[in-house]
Amino acid sequence: MAPGAHHTPWQWLAAGRASRRLVLVVVFVALLLDNMLLTVVVPIIPTFLYTTEYKGANSSVVPAWTEPAPPALKVPPFSSVFSYFANTTLSISGPISPTELEHEAGSSRPPRPSGCPDGQEFLANENVRVGLLFASKALVQLVVNPAVGVLTNRIGYNIPMFIGFIVLFISTVMFAFAGSYTLLFIARALQGIGSSFSSVAGLGMLASVYTNDLERGNAMGIALGGLAMGVLIGAPFGSVMYEFVGKSSPFLVLAFLALLDGALQLCILQPSKISPESTRGTSLVTLLRDPFILVAAGALCFSNMGVAMLEPTLPIWMMRTMCSPKWQLGMAFLPASISYLIGTNLFGLLATRMGRWLCSLIGMAVVGISLLCVPLATDIYGLIVPNAGLGFAIGMVDSSMMPTMGQLVDLRHTSVYGNVYAIADVAFCMGFAIGPSTGGAIARAVGFPWLMIIIGVINIAYSPLCWYLRNPPAKEEKMAILGQDCPVQSNSYTAQKTLRHFPLTDDSDVEAENVE
Repeated sequence: MAPGAHHTPWQWLAAGRASRRLVLVVVFVALLLDNMLLTVVVPIIPTFLYTTEYKGANSSVVPAWTEPAPPALKVPPFSSVFSYFANTTLSISGPISPTELEHEAGSSRPPRPSGCPDGQEFLANENVRVGLLFASKALVQLVVNPAVGVLTNRIGYNIPMFIGFIVLFISTVMFAFAGSYTLLFIARALQGIGSSFSSVAGLGMLASVYTNDLERGNAMGIALGGLAMGVLIGAPFGSVMYEFVGKSSPFLVLAFLALLDGALQLCILQPSKISPESTRGTSLVTLLRDPFILVAAGALCFSNMGVAMLEPTLPIWMMRTMCSPKWQLGMAFLPASISYLIGTNLFGLLATRMGRWLCSLIGMAVVGISLLCVPLATDIYGLIVPNAGLGFAIGMVDSSMMPTMGQLVDLRHTSVYGNVYAIADVAFCMGFAIGPSTGGAIARAVGFPWLMIIIGVINIAYSPLCWYLRNPPAKEEKMAILGQDCPVQSNSYTAQKTLRHFPLTDDSDVEAENVE
Protein backbone atom coordinates (compact mmCIF):
# COMPACT_ATOMS: atom_id res chain seq x y z
CA MET A 1 0.00 0.00 0.00
CA ALA A 2 1.31 3.45 -0.92
CA PRO A 3 2.31 5.67 2.02
CA GLY A 4 -0.05 8.41 0.90
CA ALA A 5 -3.03 6.06 1.06
CA HIS A 6 -2.97 6.17 4.84
CA HIS A 7 -3.84 9.86 4.72
CA THR A 8 -6.79 9.49 2.34
CA PRO A 9 -9.54 9.32 5.04
CA TRP A 10 -8.10 12.36 6.79
CA GLN A 11 -7.89 14.27 3.55
CA TRP A 12 -11.52 13.39 2.83
CA LEU A 13 -12.51 14.51 6.32
CA ALA A 14 -10.64 17.82 5.95
CA ALA A 15 -12.34 18.47 2.60
CA GLY A 16 -15.70 17.51 4.05
CA ARG A 17 -15.39 20.02 6.88
CA ALA A 18 -15.18 22.82 4.29
CA SER A 19 -18.12 21.45 2.26
CA ARG A 20 -21.45 23.25 2.43
CA ARG A 21 -23.28 20.07 1.42
CA LEU A 22 -22.09 18.13 4.47
CA VAL A 23 -23.14 21.01 6.71
CA LEU A 24 -26.58 20.70 5.10
CA VAL A 25 -26.55 16.93 5.79
CA VAL A 26 -25.76 17.54 9.49
CA VAL A 27 -28.63 20.03 9.83
CA PHE A 28 -30.97 17.71 7.91
CA VAL A 29 -30.26 14.77 10.24
CA ALA A 30 -30.57 16.91 13.38
CA LEU A 31 -34.00 18.24 12.33
CA LEU A 32 -35.06 14.73 11.29
CA LEU A 33 -34.38 13.20 14.71
CA ASP A 34 -35.76 16.16 16.62
CA ASN A 35 -39.09 15.97 14.82
CA MET A 36 -39.27 12.19 14.98
CA LEU A 37 -39.15 12.54 18.76
CA LEU A 38 -41.65 15.41 18.52
CA THR A 39 -44.30 13.28 16.79
CA VAL A 40 -43.53 9.75 17.95
CA VAL A 41 -45.24 10.55 21.27
CA VAL A 42 -48.47 11.78 19.62
CA PRO A 43 -50.21 8.37 19.35
CA ILE A 44 -48.49 6.92 22.43
CA ILE A 45 -49.27 9.42 25.21
CA PRO A 46 -53.13 9.43 25.08
CA THR A 47 -53.44 5.64 25.00
CA PHE A 48 -50.62 5.14 27.51
CA LEU A 49 -52.27 7.45 30.03
CA TYR A 50 -55.67 5.86 29.39
CA THR A 51 -54.27 2.36 29.90
CA THR A 52 -52.19 3.15 32.99
CA GLU A 53 -54.47 5.60 34.80
CA TYR A 54 -58.07 4.86 33.85
CA LYS A 55 -57.79 1.12 33.34
CA GLY A 56 -55.43 0.78 36.30
CA ALA A 57 -57.82 2.66 38.58
CA ASN A 58 -60.74 0.47 37.54
CA SER A 59 -58.96 -2.86 37.55
CA SER A 60 -58.60 -5.22 40.47
CA VAL A 61 -54.89 -5.54 39.70
CA VAL A 62 -53.03 -2.21 39.69
CA PRO A 63 -49.36 -2.16 38.59
CA ALA A 64 -46.99 -0.85 41.23
CA TRP A 65 -45.81 2.10 39.08
CA THR A 66 -49.25 3.29 38.01
CA GLU A 67 -50.30 6.75 39.14
CA PRO A 68 -53.59 6.83 41.06
CA ALA A 69 -56.55 8.21 39.19
CA PRO A 70 -57.88 11.63 40.21
CA PRO A 71 -60.11 11.15 43.28
CA ALA A 72 -62.92 13.31 41.90
CA LEU A 73 -63.30 11.14 38.80
CA LYS A 74 -66.24 8.73 39.11
CA VAL A 75 -66.71 6.24 36.31
CA PRO A 76 -68.58 2.93 36.08
CA PRO A 77 -66.31 -0.05 36.69
CA PHE A 78 -65.35 -2.65 34.11
CA SER A 79 -67.09 -5.99 34.35
CA SER A 80 -63.96 -7.48 32.79
CA VAL A 81 -60.27 -6.71 33.12
CA PHE A 82 -59.57 -7.46 29.45
CA SER A 83 -58.20 -4.46 27.54
CA TYR A 84 -59.96 -2.87 24.62
CA PHE A 85 -56.61 -2.43 22.92
CA ALA A 86 -56.21 -6.23 22.88
CA ASN A 87 -59.23 -6.29 20.53
CA THR A 88 -61.52 -7.61 23.23
CA THR A 89 -65.13 -6.53 23.59
CA LEU A 90 -65.80 -4.88 26.93
CA SER A 91 -69.11 -5.15 28.75
CA ILE A 92 -69.80 -2.15 30.96
CA SER A 93 -71.82 -2.37 34.12
CA GLY A 94 -73.48 0.57 35.77
CA PRO A 95 -75.34 3.56 34.35
CA ILE A 96 -73.86 5.82 31.70
CA SER A 97 -72.85 9.25 32.95
CA PRO A 98 -74.97 12.31 32.02
CA THR A 99 -72.02 13.72 30.06
CA GLU A 100 -71.91 10.58 27.96
CA LEU A 101 -75.68 10.61 27.39
CA GLU A 102 -75.56 14.24 26.33
CA HIS A 103 -72.67 13.53 23.97
CA GLU A 104 -74.50 10.62 22.37
CA ALA A 105 -77.81 12.50 22.12
CA GLY A 106 -76.24 15.56 20.53
CA SER A 107 -74.13 13.63 18.06
CA SER A 108 -75.30 12.96 14.52
CA ARG A 109 -72.99 9.97 14.28
CA PRO A 110 -74.21 6.38 14.65
CA PRO A 111 -74.01 4.83 18.13
CA ARG A 112 -70.59 3.71 19.20
CA PRO A 113 -69.86 -0.01 18.81
CA SER A 114 -69.56 -2.09 21.93
CA GLY A 115 -65.80 -2.29 21.44
CA CYS A 116 -65.28 1.43 22.07
CA PRO A 117 -63.26 2.37 25.16
CA ASP A 118 -65.19 3.21 28.29
CA GLY A 119 -64.62 6.39 30.24
CA GLN A 120 -65.76 9.11 27.84
CA GLU A 121 -65.59 11.65 30.66
CA PHE A 122 -62.00 10.63 31.39
CA LEU A 123 -61.09 11.03 27.70
CA ALA A 124 -62.69 14.47 27.60
CA ASN A 125 -60.67 15.57 30.64
CA GLU A 126 -57.54 14.01 29.19
CA ASN A 127 -57.63 16.56 26.34
CA VAL A 128 -56.35 19.24 28.71
CA ARG A 129 -53.62 17.15 30.35
CA VAL A 130 -52.28 15.79 27.07
CA GLY A 131 -52.41 19.28 25.54
CA LEU A 132 -50.36 20.73 28.39
CA LEU A 133 -47.81 17.93 28.13
CA PHE A 134 -47.36 18.49 24.40
CA ALA A 135 -47.19 22.26 24.88
CA SER A 136 -44.48 22.05 27.55
CA LYS A 137 -41.80 21.43 24.92
CA ALA A 138 -42.72 24.52 22.94
CA LEU A 139 -43.09 26.68 26.06
CA VAL A 140 -39.56 25.82 27.22
CA GLN A 141 -38.22 26.30 23.71
CA LEU A 142 -39.92 29.69 23.58
CA VAL A 143 -37.99 30.83 26.65
CA VAL A 144 -34.62 29.36 25.62
CA ASN A 145 -34.56 30.50 21.96
CA PRO A 146 -33.53 34.16 22.50
CA ALA A 147 -30.60 33.11 24.68
CA VAL A 148 -29.47 30.60 22.04
CA GLY A 149 -29.64 33.28 19.36
CA VAL A 150 -27.32 35.53 21.36
CA LEU A 151 -25.03 32.59 22.18
CA THR A 152 -24.56 31.66 18.51
CA ASN A 153 -23.47 35.22 17.74
CA ARG A 154 -20.75 34.96 20.40
CA ILE A 155 -19.40 31.40 20.02
CA GLY A 156 -20.66 30.28 16.62
CA TYR A 157 -23.05 27.50 15.64
CA ASN A 158 -21.00 24.32 16.15
CA ILE A 159 -21.03 24.04 19.94
CA PRO A 160 -24.77 24.87 20.32
CA MET A 161 -25.57 22.20 17.72
CA PHE A 162 -23.71 19.58 19.75
CA ILE A 163 -25.33 20.71 23.00
CA GLY A 164 -28.69 20.19 21.31
CA PHE A 165 -27.73 16.60 20.44
CA ILE A 166 -26.74 15.81 24.05
CA VAL A 167 -29.98 17.19 25.52
CA LEU A 168 -32.16 15.42 22.94
CA PHE A 169 -30.44 12.11 23.69
CA ILE A 170 -31.14 12.47 27.42
CA SER A 171 -34.77 13.39 26.72
CA THR A 172 -35.24 10.37 24.45
CA VAL A 173 -33.94 7.97 27.11
CA MET A 174 -36.26 9.55 29.69
CA PHE A 175 -39.26 8.98 27.40
CA ALA A 176 -38.29 5.32 27.03
CA PHE A 177 -38.41 4.59 30.75
CA ALA A 178 -40.91 7.15 32.10
CA GLY A 179 -43.88 5.47 33.74
CA SER A 180 -45.85 8.47 35.00
CA TYR A 181 -47.33 11.71 33.70
CA THR A 182 -44.81 13.76 35.68
CA LEU A 183 -41.75 12.07 34.17
CA LEU A 184 -43.23 12.31 30.68
CA PHE A 185 -43.81 16.03 31.26
CA ILE A 186 -40.19 16.55 32.33
CA ALA A 187 -38.88 14.61 29.33
CA ARG A 188 -41.02 16.68 26.96
CA ALA A 189 -39.85 19.95 28.51
CA LEU A 190 -36.23 18.82 28.32
CA GLN A 191 -36.73 18.12 24.63
CA GLY A 192 -37.61 21.79 24.19
CA ILE A 193 -34.14 22.84 25.37
CA GLY A 194 -32.42 20.49 22.94
CA SER A 195 -34.67 21.53 20.06
CA SER A 196 -33.89 25.18 20.67
CA PHE A 197 -30.15 24.63 20.34
CA SER A 198 -30.48 22.38 17.28
CA SER A 199 -33.00 24.50 15.36
CA VAL A 200 -31.55 27.97 15.91
CA ALA A 201 -27.95 26.90 15.38
CA GLY A 202 -28.76 24.69 12.39
CA LEU A 203 -30.82 27.23 10.46
CA GLY A 204 -28.42 30.04 11.27
CA MET A 205 -25.52 27.92 10.03
CA LEU A 206 -27.28 27.27 6.72
CA ALA A 207 -28.06 30.95 6.22
CA SER A 208 -24.39 31.78 6.83
CA VAL A 209 -22.91 29.30 4.36
CA TYR A 210 -25.59 29.79 1.66
CA THR A 211 -25.48 33.53 1.01
CA ASN A 212 -27.09 33.48 -2.43
CA ASP A 213 -30.84 33.93 -2.07
CA LEU A 214 -31.76 31.18 -4.56
CA GLU A 215 -29.30 28.67 -3.07
CA ARG A 216 -30.44 29.55 0.43
CA GLY A 217 -34.07 28.90 -0.47
CA ASN A 218 -33.14 25.52 -1.92
CA ALA A 219 -31.02 24.61 1.11
CA MET A 220 -33.78 25.64 3.52
CA GLY A 221 -36.24 23.50 1.56
CA ILE A 222 -33.95 20.48 1.86
CA ALA A 223 -33.40 21.07 5.58
CA LEU A 224 -37.14 21.41 6.14
CA GLY A 225 -37.45 18.14 4.23
CA GLY A 226 -35.59 16.57 7.16
CA LEU A 227 -38.15 18.12 9.48
CA ALA A 228 -40.90 16.73 7.24
CA MET A 229 -39.41 13.24 7.21
CA GLY A 230 -39.24 13.30 10.99
CA VAL A 231 -42.91 14.24 11.18
CA LEU A 232 -43.67 11.66 8.46
CA ILE A 233 -41.96 8.76 10.20
CA GLY A 234 -42.59 9.69 13.84
CA ALA A 235 -46.31 9.19 14.42
CA PRO A 236 -46.80 5.98 12.35
CA PHE A 237 -43.54 4.53 13.67
CA GLY A 238 -44.56 5.27 17.26
CA SER A 239 -48.04 3.81 16.94
CA VAL A 240 -46.90 0.57 15.26
CA MET A 241 -43.98 0.00 17.65
CA TYR A 242 -46.15 0.74 20.69
CA GLU A 243 -48.87 -1.63 19.47
CA PHE A 244 -46.67 -4.60 18.61
CA VAL A 245 -43.41 -4.18 20.59
CA GLY A 246 -43.95 -1.88 23.56
CA LYS A 247 -43.75 1.70 24.76
CA SER A 248 -39.96 1.88 25.20
CA SER A 249 -39.04 0.44 21.80
CA PRO A 250 -39.51 3.51 19.55
CA PHE A 251 -37.58 5.74 21.95
CA LEU A 252 -34.66 3.30 22.23
CA VAL A 253 -34.39 3.21 18.43
CA LEU A 254 -34.36 7.03 18.35
CA ALA A 255 -31.69 7.12 21.07
CA PHE A 256 -29.45 4.88 18.96
CA LEU A 257 -29.97 7.09 15.88
CA ALA A 258 -29.18 10.15 18.00
CA LEU A 259 -25.81 8.62 18.91
CA LEU A 260 -25.03 8.25 15.21
CA ASP A 261 -25.97 11.90 14.70
CA GLY A 262 -23.61 12.90 17.50
CA ALA A 263 -20.75 11.00 15.85
CA LEU A 264 -21.51 12.78 12.55
CA GLN A 265 -21.39 16.17 14.27
CA LEU A 266 -18.06 15.34 15.92
CA CYS A 267 -16.54 14.49 12.54
CA ILE A 268 -17.95 17.37 10.49
CA LEU A 269 -18.54 20.31 12.85
CA GLN A 270 -15.71 19.98 15.39
CA PRO A 271 -17.90 21.28 18.25
CA SER A 272 -14.88 22.10 20.44
CA LYS A 273 -13.89 25.08 18.26
CA ILE A 274 -15.30 28.53 19.05
CA SER A 275 -16.00 30.59 15.92
CA PRO A 276 -17.83 33.83 16.76
CA GLU A 277 -19.40 36.02 14.11
CA SER A 278 -17.02 38.60 12.66
CA THR A 279 -19.81 41.21 12.55
CA ARG A 280 -22.04 42.24 15.43
CA GLY A 281 -25.58 41.14 14.68
CA THR A 282 -28.74 43.20 14.94
CA SER A 283 -30.33 42.95 18.38
CA LEU A 284 -33.48 40.93 19.01
CA VAL A 285 -35.40 44.04 20.04
CA THR A 286 -34.60 45.79 16.76
CA LEU A 287 -35.60 42.75 14.72
CA LEU A 288 -38.87 42.41 16.63
CA ARG A 289 -39.72 46.01 15.73
CA ASP A 290 -39.47 45.21 12.02
CA PRO A 291 -43.08 44.77 10.79
CA PHE A 292 -42.02 42.59 7.85
CA ILE A 293 -40.25 40.11 10.13
CA LEU A 294 -43.33 40.05 12.37
CA VAL A 295 -45.63 39.28 9.43
CA ALA A 296 -43.38 36.40 8.33
CA ALA A 297 -43.18 35.10 11.90
CA GLY A 298 -46.97 35.30 12.25
CA ALA A 299 -47.44 33.20 9.12
CA LEU A 300 -45.15 30.52 10.57
CA CYS A 301 -46.95 30.64 13.91
CA PHE A 302 -50.59 30.39 12.78
CA SER A 303 -50.05 27.86 10.00
CA ASN A 304 -48.29 25.46 12.39
CA MET A 305 -50.78 26.14 15.19
CA GLY A 306 -53.39 24.18 13.27
CA VAL A 307 -51.45 20.92 13.24
CA ALA A 308 -50.31 21.63 16.82
CA MET A 309 -53.96 21.68 17.91
CA LEU A 310 -54.58 18.41 16.07
CA GLU A 311 -51.79 16.52 17.85
CA PRO A 312 -53.42 16.17 21.29
CA THR A 313 -57.08 16.40 20.24
CA LEU A 314 -57.38 14.31 17.06
CA PRO A 315 -56.32 10.96 18.63
CA ILE A 316 -58.75 11.46 21.52
CA TRP A 317 -61.54 12.53 19.13
CA MET A 318 -60.87 9.38 17.07
CA MET A 319 -61.02 7.21 20.19
CA ARG A 320 -64.35 8.76 21.19
CA THR A 321 -66.11 8.88 17.82
CA MET A 322 -64.39 6.33 15.56
CA CYS A 323 -63.32 3.79 18.21
CA SER A 324 -59.92 3.67 16.50
CA PRO A 325 -57.26 1.17 17.65
CA LYS A 326 -53.84 2.43 18.67
CA TRP A 327 -52.12 1.93 15.32
CA GLN A 328 -54.67 4.15 13.54
CA LEU A 329 -54.04 7.08 15.89
CA GLY A 330 -50.58 7.56 14.40
CA MET A 331 -51.48 6.58 10.85
CA ALA A 332 -54.03 9.41 10.73
CA PHE A 333 -51.11 11.87 10.53
CA LEU A 334 -49.40 9.98 7.69
CA PRO A 335 -51.08 11.89 4.79
CA ALA A 336 -50.13 15.22 6.36
CA SER A 337 -46.54 14.13 6.81
CA ILE A 338 -46.13 12.82 3.25
CA SER A 339 -47.67 15.92 1.70
CA TYR A 340 -45.54 18.17 3.94
CA LEU A 341 -42.42 16.40 2.68
CA ILE A 342 -43.55 16.97 -0.91
CA GLY A 343 -44.51 20.58 -0.27
CA THR A 344 -41.23 21.64 1.35
CA ASN A 345 -39.09 20.11 -1.38
CA LEU A 346 -41.30 21.31 -4.25
CA PHE A 347 -41.66 24.91 -3.09
CA GLY A 348 -38.06 25.32 -1.92
CA LEU A 349 -37.32 26.35 -5.53
CA LEU A 350 -40.80 27.04 -6.89
CA ALA A 351 -41.59 29.65 -4.23
CA THR A 352 -38.72 31.83 -5.45
CA ARG A 353 -40.14 31.86 -8.97
CA MET A 354 -43.80 32.40 -8.13
CA GLY A 355 -43.10 34.78 -5.25
CA ARG A 356 -42.68 33.65 -1.66
CA TRP A 357 -45.38 36.03 -0.46
CA LEU A 358 -47.91 34.50 -2.87
CA CYS A 359 -46.86 30.96 -1.97
CA SER A 360 -47.37 31.72 1.72
CA LEU A 361 -50.70 33.47 1.13
CA ILE A 362 -52.12 30.50 -0.81
CA GLY A 363 -50.67 28.07 1.74
CA MET A 364 -52.36 29.73 4.72
CA ALA A 365 -55.71 29.81 2.90
CA VAL A 366 -55.43 26.07 2.12
CA VAL A 367 -54.47 25.39 5.76
CA GLY A 368 -57.70 27.04 6.90
CA ILE A 369 -59.88 25.17 4.38
CA SER A 370 -58.28 21.82 5.28
CA LEU A 371 -58.86 22.36 9.00
CA LEU A 372 -62.52 23.15 8.35
CA CYS A 373 -62.88 19.79 6.57
CA VAL A 374 -61.29 17.62 9.29
CA PRO A 375 -64.44 17.26 11.50
CA LEU A 376 -66.44 16.05 8.49
CA ALA A 377 -64.61 12.70 8.55
CA THR A 378 -66.52 9.69 9.87
CA ASP A 379 -63.60 7.22 9.76
CA ILE A 380 -59.84 7.28 9.26
CA TYR A 381 -60.22 7.28 5.47
CA GLY A 382 -62.18 10.50 5.62
CA LEU A 383 -59.14 12.17 7.21
CA ILE A 384 -56.84 11.46 4.26
CA VAL A 385 -57.77 14.41 2.02
CA PRO A 386 -57.99 17.18 4.67
CA ASN A 387 -54.80 16.04 6.42
CA ALA A 388 -52.96 15.78 3.10
CA GLY A 389 -54.06 19.29 2.16
CA LEU A 390 -53.01 20.55 5.59
CA GLY A 391 -49.50 19.11 5.35
CA PHE A 392 -48.95 20.31 1.79
CA ALA A 393 -50.07 23.84 2.65
CA ILE A 394 -47.89 24.06 5.76
CA GLY A 395 -44.97 22.93 3.59
CA MET A 396 -45.72 25.85 1.27
CA VAL A 397 -45.65 28.33 4.13
CA ASP A 398 -42.54 26.96 5.86
CA SER A 399 -40.42 26.68 2.70
CA SER A 400 -41.41 30.24 1.76
CA MET A 401 -41.06 32.04 5.07
CA MET A 402 -37.83 30.47 6.40
CA PRO A 403 -35.62 31.85 3.57
CA THR A 404 -37.66 35.06 3.66
CA MET A 405 -36.49 35.64 7.24
CA GLY A 406 -32.87 35.49 6.08
CA GLN A 407 -33.63 37.70 3.10
CA LEU A 408 -35.23 40.35 5.30
CA VAL A 409 -32.15 40.47 7.51
CA ASP A 410 -29.92 40.83 4.44
CA LEU A 411 -32.04 43.66 3.06
CA ARG A 412 -32.86 45.58 6.21
CA HIS A 413 -30.33 44.64 8.92
CA THR A 414 -26.88 43.17 9.53
CA SER A 415 -26.32 39.82 7.82
CA VAL A 416 -25.95 37.76 11.00
CA TYR A 417 -28.66 35.16 11.32
CA GLY A 418 -28.69 33.72 14.84
CA ASN A 419 -31.25 36.19 16.19
CA VAL A 420 -33.62 36.15 13.23
CA TYR A 421 -33.83 32.36 13.23
CA ALA A 422 -34.33 32.48 16.98
CA ILE A 423 -37.39 34.62 16.16
CA ALA A 424 -38.48 32.12 13.49
CA ASP A 425 -38.16 29.27 15.97
CA VAL A 426 -40.04 31.31 18.58
CA ALA A 427 -42.86 31.64 16.03
CA PHE A 428 -42.92 27.86 15.62
CA CYS A 429 -42.88 27.43 19.37
CA MET A 430 -45.71 29.85 19.95
CA GLY A 431 -47.81 27.81 17.55
CA PHE A 432 -46.90 24.55 19.26
CA ALA A 433 -47.29 26.06 22.74
CA ILE A 434 -50.58 27.91 22.29
CA GLY A 435 -52.03 25.21 20.04
CA PRO A 436 -51.98 22.14 22.31
CA SER A 437 -52.49 24.02 25.59
CA THR A 438 -55.54 25.99 24.43
CA GLY A 439 -56.72 23.40 21.92
CA GLY A 440 -57.37 20.77 24.56
CA ALA A 441 -59.34 23.22 26.71
CA ILE A 442 -61.37 24.53 23.76
CA ALA A 443 -62.12 21.00 22.56
CA ARG A 444 -63.42 20.13 26.01
CA ALA A 445 -65.51 23.32 26.28
CA VAL A 446 -67.09 23.60 22.82
CA GLY A 447 -66.10 20.38 21.06
CA PHE A 448 -63.51 19.31 18.52
CA PRO A 449 -65.44 20.53 15.41
CA TRP A 450 -65.66 24.10 16.75
CA LEU A 451 -61.96 24.02 17.58
CA MET A 452 -61.17 23.26 13.93
CA ILE A 453 -63.51 26.02 12.76
CA ILE A 454 -61.83 28.60 15.00
CA ILE A 455 -58.25 27.90 13.94
CA GLY A 456 -59.27 27.44 10.30
CA VAL A 457 -60.92 30.88 10.17
CA ILE A 458 -57.87 32.45 11.85
CA ASN A 459 -55.58 31.11 9.12
CA ILE A 460 -57.84 32.29 6.31
CA ALA A 461 -58.16 35.74 7.88
CA TYR A 462 -54.39 36.11 8.36
CA SER A 463 -53.39 35.03 4.83
CA PRO A 464 -53.88 38.45 3.12
CA LEU A 465 -51.16 39.96 5.36
CA CYS A 466 -48.59 37.98 3.37
CA TRP A 467 -49.16 40.48 0.55
CA TYR A 468 -47.04 42.99 2.49
CA LEU A 469 -44.01 40.74 1.94
CA ARG A 470 -44.34 41.14 -1.83
CA ASN A 471 -41.58 43.75 -2.14
CA PRO A 472 -40.06 44.61 1.27
CA PRO A 473 -38.04 47.84 1.15
CA ALA A 474 -34.33 47.78 1.95
CA LYS A 475 -32.64 50.22 4.26
CA GLU A 476 -30.92 53.06 2.36
CA GLU A 477 -27.41 52.18 3.53
CA LYS A 478 -27.95 48.54 2.55
CA MET A 479 -29.12 49.57 -0.91
CA ALA A 480 -25.95 51.63 -1.37
CA ILE A 481 -23.74 48.70 -0.33
CA LEU A 482 -25.61 46.21 -2.49
CA GLY A 483 -25.56 48.60 -5.44
CA GLN A 484 -21.76 49.06 -5.23
CA ASP A 485 -20.67 45.51 -4.54
CA CYS A 486 -23.36 43.44 -6.22
CA PRO A 487 -24.44 45.34 -9.36
CA VAL A 488 -25.38 42.21 -11.33
CA GLN A 489 -26.46 39.60 -8.80
CA SER A 490 -28.72 41.66 -6.55
CA ASN A 491 -29.98 38.66 -4.64
CA SER A 492 -26.56 37.58 -3.36
CA TYR A 493 -26.11 39.34 -0.03
CA THR A 494 -22.36 39.08 0.68
CA ALA A 495 -21.34 42.71 0.93
CA GLN A 496 -21.14 43.12 4.67
CA LYS A 497 -18.92 40.22 5.52
CA THR A 498 -16.59 37.73 3.93
CA LEU A 499 -18.02 34.31 3.12
CA ARG A 500 -17.19 32.02 6.01
CA HIS A 501 -16.63 28.30 5.70
CA PHE A 502 -18.28 26.08 8.29
CA PRO A 503 -16.94 24.66 10.39
CA LEU A 504 -13.86 26.81 10.81
CA THR A 505 -10.57 24.91 10.82
CA ASP A 506 -7.00 26.07 10.75
CA ASP A 507 -6.68 25.38 7.02
CA SER A 508 -10.29 25.97 6.01
CA ASP A 509 -9.47 28.67 3.45
CA VAL A 510 -6.97 26.51 1.59
CA GLU A 511 -9.21 23.44 1.76
CA ALA A 512 -12.21 25.35 0.47
CA GLU A 513 -10.26 26.62 -2.54
CA ASN A 514 -9.15 23.08 -3.36
CA VAL A 515 -12.68 21.73 -3.04
CA GLU A 516 -14.14 24.46 -5.23
